[in-house]
Amino acid sequence: MGKDGGFLEYERNDNRDVPPEKRIESFEEFHLFLAPEKRQEQAARCMDCGVPFCQSAMELSGMVTGCPLHNLIPEWNDELYKGHYREAAARLTKTSNFPEFTGRVCPALCEKACMCGQYGDAVTVHDNELFLIETAFKEGYITPRIPVIRSGKRVAVVGSGPSGLAAADELNHRGHSVEVFEREDEIGGLLMYGIPNMKLDKAVIKRRRVLMEDEGVIFHTSTDIGSPEKSAELLDGFDAVVLCCGSKKPREIKGADPGKIKGIYNAVDFLTLTTKALMKADDRSVAELMKQGGFIDAKGKNVVIIGGGDTGNDCIGTVIRMGAKSVTAIEMLPKPPEERSSANPWPEWPKVLKTDYGHEEAAYVFGADPRVYETTVRSVKTDKEGNIKEVETVKVAFKDGVLTEVKNSEKKLSCELLLIAAGFVGCEDYTAEAFKLERGKRGTVVTGDGSFRVPGTKLFSAGDMRRGQSLVVWAISEGRSCAKEVDEFLMGYTNM
Repeated sequence: MGKDGGFLEYERNDNRDVPPEKRIESFEEFHLFLAPEKRQEQAARCMDCGVPFCQSAMELSGMVTGCPLHNLIPEWNDELYKGHYREAAARLTKTSNFPEFTGRVCPALCEKACMCGQYGDAVTVHDNELFLIETAFKEGYITPRIPVIRSGKRVAVVGSGPSGLAAADELNHRGHSVEVFEREDEIGGLLMYGIPNMKLDKAVIKRRRVLMEDEGVIFHTSTDIGSPEKSAELLDGFDAVVLCCGSKKPREIKGADPGKIKGIYNAVDFLTLTTKALMKADDRSVAELMKQGGFIDAKGKNVVIIGGGDTGNDCIGTVIRMGAKSVTAIEMLPKPPEERSSANPWPEWPKVLKTDYGHEEAAYVFGADPRVYETTVRSVKTDKEGNIKEVETVKVAFKDGVLTEVKNSEKKLSCELLLIAAGFVGCEDYTAEAFKLERGKRGTVVTGDGSFRVPGTKLFSAGDMRRGQSLVVWAISEGRSCAKEVDEFLMGYTNM
């Protein structure tokens, strides 16, 4: 696959980014594509591996490395290297429903397992994928694939995040009649309202919706299936119901209650309102956003973010664009090492420090990485009107799995906006109650052993709702696998 010796001839060359000083002026996507001939050179670096770990999705030391979708990476890299863009896109979309999503937001588990990464730099699988799918849309390779024969079976999918969309896409192409129910006014779940526009332009999601509708999928937005009556209607009116409602119950932080103290918000609520306001603007500039109402403004405020993951990073990038006075991101865990070690060898998932776009932008604006490690919030203080004005933090240490505070390590931070990006702990209570679902320790839906089906019912579940908070690529994988089980349930066999 690829060019013989290509990995020796060409160095890794990532997509370039718009410089921080320029990109913080807008919410536009800021990644710049390489020229096609340069992209082909990057595909030429893909080796003719005897065992391509990039598509393996192996669990090593408790973490997965390699693509959960088992994408045929060496095959489409070979076609890309040869300039066969249509054929490359066909191989890519054979296993991946939405490369335009993963090509933007996936942390590229595939690259962490790339053979080239054992002693040098991995192949730019992530960037190659995005180039292929965007070229396919641009050149008209992606057209509606409408099933010739319908099965006569009706399937309801509740939730239109990546798992719900993947399940709907697979089942529709199989010939079942699929209707998707989404409580928000737009489809996409966290893709739409949990990820900022500069990371994933919302026009990309709308483009996919139009394609799926042309193929026969029916979307019902602003429709909340959260009561026993509505859940009963679905169970009575459809042959199978697939629940993909996500893991949207925020983890609670003691003493920092968004419902009681002004100026404290859950991160996804903050990002959602920002995106909704931006969608009303004439363009994606910061100036146009600021003309809109209805969002949580960080301009001139000292912002503290609890949580050091992707959502926390997205909050950093967003408040910087709004003109925050300062940003501090609090992370309870220790700072990861900057390089792999003998204790974390290839091809294990690299437990190393990740500096993302928000951290880079904060370093440009404020002169330093905003993250503070091994720290937690002890308390918050408010003014007379009940607005948050100060956060007291304390250093923590883990010893034998027990979290303890470090004496005399308290620190006070001015804070007018506190965003909680500490993760999620399962689906929301009212959804589980409406469908009478049993939940496990992490708040996830309990399904049969090795199955997506709720035993003894026509209910199925996939994505974060069943798996727990995870990556977009895992949600798509869950949706695909769930669809196969639904098909077998409906037809008595499956050829998916």
